[in-house]
Amino acid sequence: MEDIEDLLVGNGSGSPPGFRLPLNAVGVNLKKNKNKPARQLSETPISSKIPGTQTIYIKTFGCSHNQSDSEYMAGQLSSFGYSLSDSPEEADLWLINTCTVKSPSQSAMDTLISKGKSAKKPLVVAGCVPQGSRNVKELDGVSIVGVQQIDRVVEVVEETLKGHEVRLLNRKTLPALDLPKVRKNKFVEILPINVGCLGACTYCKTKHARGHLGSYTVDSLAGRVKTVIDDGVKEIWLSSEDTGAYGRDIGVNLPILLNAIVAELPSDASTMLRIGMTNPPFILEHLKDIAEILRHPCVYSFLHVPVQSGSDAILTAMNREYTVNEFRTVVDTLTELVPGIQIATDIICGFPGETDKDFSQTVSLIKAYKFAQVHISQFYPRPGTPAARMKKVPSNIVKQRSRELTSVFEAFTPYNGMEGRVERIWITDIATDGIHLVGHTKAYVQVLIVAQESMLGTSAIVKITSVGRWSVFGEVIETVNQINHKSKSVEKMLGEEKCSPCSDSCACSSEPEPCACGPESCGGQNASEQSDVLQNDVHLEDQNRRTLVGWLLRKRKIQAQKMVENNGIASGSQKKQQEWAKAAAPGEWGVVDRAVLGGLIVSIFSTVALLIHLGFKTMSSK
Repeated sequence: MEDIEDLLVGNGSGSPPGFRLPLNAVGVNLKKNKNKPARQLSETPISSKIPGTQTIYIKTFGCSHNQSDSEYMAGQLSSFGYSLSDSPEEADLWLINTCTVKSPSQSAMDTLISKGKSAKKPLVVAGCVPQGSRNVKELDGVSIVGVQQIDRVVEVVEETLKGHEVRLLNRKTLPALDLPKVRKNKFVEILPINVGCLGACTYCKTKHARGHLGSYTVDSLAGRVKTVIDDGVKEIWLSSEDTGAYGRDIGVNLPILLNAIVAELPSDASTMLRIGMTNPPFILEHLKDIAEILRHPCVYSFLHVPVQSGSDAILTAMNREYTVNEFRTVVDTLTELVPGIQIATDIICGFPGETDKDFSQTVSLIKAYKFAQVHISQFYPRPGTPAARMKKVPSNIVKQRSRELTSVFEAFTPYNGMEGRVERIWITDIATDGIHLVGHTKAYVQVLIVAQESMLGTSAIVKITSVGRWSVFGEVIETVNQINHKSKSVEKMLGEEKCSPCSDSCACSSEPEPCACGPESCGGQNASEQSDVLQNDVHLEDQNRRTLVGWLLRKRKIQAQKMVENNGIASGSQKKQQEWAKAAAPGEWGVVDRAVLGGLIVSIFSTVALLIHLGFKTMSSK
């Protein structure tokens, strides 16, 4: 089947890309019965349903880039009037966004397509599978939309609902970043900074789909960041097939982009940046610049750097373009320059040609660094890749190696020692148990807390109460609401000192203040602000002592504060808490307090006596 652009060019329409064409001008193929001749377009029955009134079910496989594509497609469909549903049964059409990295992902796609066909659901398949393997038999009879054609998904859905089979695959310019978007998590913006990569890994099928590197401009990305912050986004995830390669096709590099994005982030660290996966070759020359950005208060101290194997021989066979020692340089440098950084990595077990010695080197590498996150997968030959033609390791050995490495990894206890620590976290999601909220520390350690859903999208100071293998548990000490400086109490709990002026080890925001030295930042009040607050409190106390209403309000404030403290929720500085507790203690009332209380009692008795006297006088006169 020809692509829709090929058909349009053939009929000389000359319509601009993205232009919504009338039916008789759109290049489509009708779904055909192999036993009957094809019908002409004029014979096609037009659906009586009005376009934009149907319900769409969207299923996404694969990486965060795929998730972003699905959000953009959902946004366009929603803007055109279509309803979105999580229930495939009630949907009028299924949109399946696919991943081609591993065989299991594509198998899941195949199963879902078969179910859709059995249920007689109109199907649109998007993503890397149709883009990289347009002729696979599972795609027969379904419409497909390529990875760089997501801005035309409404057209494809419309024609598919009418009974037409449409294919949009030809590459063109990158989809715009300002398309309508329906985020899976309204607090998280997944921002693609480029498509494709510069690598040529022998096992990778994604390159066939996403193609060569194509980067968005720095200005367009920084502009998008500014827009989504105004929309209330609290986390920005940079997404790419290789973040480190960004900009090499347009004359810039990753540090230039990161500095431009950081300049748009709020100085109170209410919105955090997470840098996406990067392969070792393209960040080796920028390690110090990357480290400086990872230390920034508004950037998570976390990086995903896949190594894939601990053997140079296997890395060469994979065409990964780096050595194990170069990977070690990346990890060692970042660990030295970014306190508390968490680094995640990937391993492929059983790559063709992998010997027991090669595998043992991989195990030794993982043991040496004890990574908190390791994504372990078995080698899957992907059709059309060089590795698919290499001599395979027996499947039983591949499975055994995968199990062994998993056991080694799961024996690590990466979060031991965190119990009792006080951390700032950013809360953006609900845990799968439906009970806990999910937050992350500056180092992107997952923290589970029990709290109201109203805390989603906020930041808080928590105390770590217990640790597990995959996450830690915490309890909220205080929330952080649009404040620019740490309180001394929080600063003391975090075990940090103020840095003034900034030293070389301190990462500063674009604002002169605040300046953060450690993994946490931007919470509470500085010393001068605390002093002003205390002085104002004393001044108000003196004024309030002079009136009965003021005295009652002050006592009510003390009682409320004491109730808060008894519930374990700290508020304000420790010094203020001690003063409040002292003021509320029995027998600690001042002279003015006693005088006011005595006057109140005398007034009450006088009023009662006067009323009684007036009552008796009235009765006597009668």
